[in-house]
Amino acid sequence: MMTMRNWIARLVLQEDINFLLTNRVPRQLLTRFMGWFSQIEQPWVRDLSIATWKLFADLDLADARKTHFRSLHDCFTRQLREGARPVDLDPRHLVSPSDGIVGACGAIDGTQIIQAKGFPYTLLDLLGDPELVEHYRDGCYVTLRLTSSMYHRFHAPHDCLVRRVTYISGDTWNVNPIALKRVEKLFCKNERAIIETTLSASGHRVALVPVAAILVASIRLHFLDVLLHLRYRGPNVMPCHASFPKGAEMGWFQHGSTIIVFAPKGFTLYEGIGEGAQVRMGQALLRLPE
Repeated sequence: MMTMRNWIARLVLQEDINFLLTNRVPRQLLTRFMGWFSQIEQPWVRDLSIATWKLFADLDLADARKTHFRSLHDCFTRQLREGARPVDLDPRHLVSPSDGIVGACGAIDGTQIIQAKGFPYTLLDLLGDPELVEHYRDGCYVTLRLTSSMYHRFHAPHDCLVRRVTYISGDTWNVNPIALKRVEKLFCKNERAIIETTLSASGHRVALVPVAAILVASIRLHFLDVLLHLRYRGPNVMPCHASFPKGAEMGWFQHGSTIIVFAPKGFTLYEGIGEGAQVRMGQALLRLPE
């Protein structure tokens, strides 16, 4: 019978192997290769790739808009059939922009946020803009982790106007829980985009921060005519003027990764939203101030 010590030792060994295989590799080169490979529109390459994916992930395509895909990439970035994600239309609720697992959430302690237990980072490290830091000081946040098999598109959390996007080029560390427990300020090292929105009715400013990762370093936004990826170096700040109704699609990850939602002081977590909770796009995530 396996003792607790042996079980812990085996778990640590498995985590070590996982970390080495997904991080101590040429991350950017592997990511660029995957970006090329996933878009090959050859039937046997597509079929073998999707079959292999299903072996290692709980891939469910039952809610996909179509059942035939041109490539692995086409399957990764699939759209949903109508009605697959009901959107909470209560104006007092900010909804989840994507499917995901809540990695961390709650009140921002001044300007400090939790990446994983014992691993904090600051708003300035992530956002890089002192004005944004002050706006979200003592606010509220939710970190949503998208697994490889999840729906990878993200949507407007409320009726809103997007006024600016800041792109920050960076690394492609894996963002799974094992890496988050071992790499300090991981989100602040990786490639990311800061999408600044203003809620149409209340005027509150809410930020969405999609964070790229290994095999995933490409972010597509409908309202920008550029693909944000490792080869794109600027401009860093992109003013824009794009209006979205609540639940409307804003863009997608090429594969999947993390989205961090930031709201100012006064917003609170919706009931049932806590670490480890699995949420779907359109589900209530935060309450607006009374």
